Amino acid sequence: MNHLLRELAPISTAGWQEIEKEATRTLKTTLAARRLVDFVGPQGWSSSAVGTGRSEAIAAPGEGHVRARLRKVLPLVELRIPFEMSIGDLDDVERGAKDPDTDAVIAAARAIAIAEDRAVFHGFPAAGIRGICEAQAKEGLPIGDDYELFPEVVTTALNRLRDEGVDGPYAIALGEECYKGLTETTHGGYPVLDHIRHLVDGPLVWAPGLDGSLVLSMRGDDFQLTVGQDFSIGYLGHDNDKVRLYIEESFTFWLLSPQAAIPLVHRARATAVQPREAAE
Repeated sequence: MNHLLRELAPISTAGWQEIEKEATRTLKTTLAARRLVDFVGPQGWSSSAVGTGRSEAIAAPGEGHVRARLRKVLPLVELRIPFEMSIGDLDDVERGAKDPDTDAVIAAARAIAIAEDRAVFHGFPAAGIRGICEAQAKEGLPIGDDYELFPEVVTTALNRLRDEGVDGPYAIALGEECYKGLTETTHGGYPVLDHIRHLVDGPLVWAPGLDGSLVLSMRGDDFQLTVGQDFSIGYLGHDNDKVRLYIEESFTFWLLSPQAAIPLVHRARATAVQPREAAE
């Protein structure tokens, strides 16, 4: 028995399979950062930190010629979201039911996926994580509500990356607002979203955990997501009607080369970059 305590849950094998199926399907649909950055792991629940290869001098432990240096690490953060399932619904799965109520596990899986992505894209200071967009805020390009102009902004971002010596392949992550705007916009009868796809040689990814959009290189060794325990479902307790479960993971994100990405920020939230744009 491990710390997930699944053996104690009043859930049949078929019930667990249904829960896992819905969680996995939701995670695959929602997760975006894992499709764009280097992925290391899973390294297991016992993994606690990632060494950065750096150290800093600290006070010596005593008198004499002893010198001390402390290794710098990125600690893994644990995320956990609890949810409840109906024992009756799970029992019906064992009887062959094809339509159990799995809204709770779907909502939990979506929430934890978005939390991971927001840490990668926008940072998680309490966990010591510096996000891609956070680090490149001053380099961001403003976007407005006229999505016919969106390809021009993407082209500008790609040119900036090339000017900085950042090779491709290049990819683009689109937040929900941008994705919706692009799918509803055409230019000369041609979907603008399809035009965006032709501008990058890497994937175009729907990213509900991202504000705005992000153009980035996928050449490798710029962004590293390290996972200790990958998404897992555990048991908390139950009564006669409900079983209390949770989904959890542990991870950290290492921003190695901030210059390998350019955020595209909605104009109302991009005042910090306007002086540079005006100067250009």
